[in-house]
Amino acid sequence: MPDSSRDTAEGAGWGTDERGAYRQLMPRQVGKISWLNPRMLWAARNGVLASWFGDPTGGVRGRWVAQRAATGAPADKVIRRDDPDRFSFLVIGDTGEGDDPQYAVVPGLLKAGQDTSFAVLASDVIYPVGSADDYGTKFFRPYRDYRAPIYAIPGNHDWYEDLGGFMRVFCGDAPPLPPGPRPRPLTRAWVRSLLWHRPRPDDGRHLAQARTLRSDPVQQAVQPGPYWAIDAGPVRIIGIDTGLLGTIDAEQGAWLREVSQGPRPKILVTGSPLYVDGRHEPCAVEGGGTVDDIVRDPAHHYVAAIGGDIHNYQRYPVRLDDGRTLHYVVAGGGGAFMHATHTIPRVSVANVTETDFRCYPLRGDSLAFYSRLYGRRLRMPRFFTLTEAEATAVIAERLGISPARVPGPDIRVTRRVRLVAALLGTGRRPDRANRIRLPVRKIYTSLFSPSSATYSPPFFKCFLRLDVSPESLRLRCYAATGNRAQELDPPVEDEVTIPLR
Repeated sequence: MPDSSRDTAEGAGWGTDERGAYRQLMPRQVGKISWLNPRMLWAARNGVLASWFGDPTGGVRGRWVAQRAATGAPADKVIRRDDPDRFSFLVIGDTGEGDDPQYAVVPGLLKAGQDTSFAVLASDVIYPVGSADDYGTKFFRPYRDYRAPIYAIPGNHDWYEDLGGFMRVFCGDAPPLPPGPRPRPLTRAWVRSLLWHRPRPDDGRHLAQARTLRSDPVQQAVQPGPYWAIDAGPVRIIGIDTGLLGTIDAEQGAWLREVSQGPRPKILVTGSPLYVDGRHEPCAVEGGGTVDDIVRDPAHHYVAAIGGDIHNYQRYPVRLDDGRTLHYVVAGGGGAFMHATHTIPRVSVANVTETDFRCYPLRGDSLAFYSRLYGRRLRMPRFFTLTEAEATAVIAERLGISPARVPGPDIRVTRRVRLVAALLGTGRRPDRANRIRLPVRKIYTSLFSPSSATYSPPFFKCFLRLDVSPESLRLRCYAATGNRAQELDPPVEDEVTIPLR
């Protein structure tokens, strides 16, 4: 087994100049995504409008689902596959920026996933706004050599153009929705409709050409809508659509309760993780209850809940009152810029402690990465830049934990190192809680969200491989750094075997 980031700094991707061959897969010209660009922020305004003037997602989703039902999609929204009792599949989260980090995942994914039966994209398939014409370079091209079907659940970015591109690609080339009812003048919905971002009239004109990149019959998949269930071998995989604001509507909630019935072991895939950054986010269902209520119900036999949206890897093994252990996983590291893990405080949630918790990148690697980014952007590299060993040591000091990778005996935690760690929002242990609350601390690490224009390997990307048998589910998180060594032999950053009986 190759070294992972938990073993050596080289296993994390530090200290090498040999970039991987993934760039050979990329188009010659790559559009850069920058969340500091006012035009891009304006195009992605619908999430803010939904939070201010009411969220129309539930109504639009209902119309999409009705349209698919009218064209023959199964009423129960279950995809029934003929996989054997032993099979494997991939989960890749938050993929579609179309730049170096997304393509850097592909060589390792093809190697580790060459015998898998299918893949699931978990949230934010296309950035920035889910346009149909972006699917060529951000979906069809990067995964053209993956020789199996790909299913998907949408994220909030896929909803920024009312899910039109997503439905055309994954749901049988669904035709555009006819215009909905006009809101009454001078209402909140009316104001929202005036400001709402809509797709270009000619969006999708390049889609037919893009489809030729994944045109082999073995690569085809048609799903019944933006939420679905897959019966494969001994398990049922359930994908839900959490829309713009991370909730589900009453109709989808009723469906989720229905398809969760029965003794078959189940895996949830969601666009909004239920445990993330040391917090419980149970995901509200319109009309009452939460998604996590459904997942925890012993009659439903869930064994794992995997969520995208946050661009890193986290795992929380939560022991329930009835003695079962449910594994809650964040798996949004499939291509978009890396969300910091060093801002996660010392974990103590639902009886999960630091001993049980896993994340990738390691907090020290995350802090070292962001210190370099801020050093370059602010033109203060001598002040901001921390070595990976310094970052690992100050994380251990601030959180009061033993580091997963020992930084070495000669590393000193100086005043400068402590100050940089504090300025970049590094978490603390609960008994020394940071006076700056977590959402504010995240401003420090989102102000200069990295993109391919602002940083180079290691990228700290990841994907999941799940191996299913009648007895167990084996979940592995593989790393993709953008360096040649991890491309040739992708390291396993975390692994757990979950009993199904």
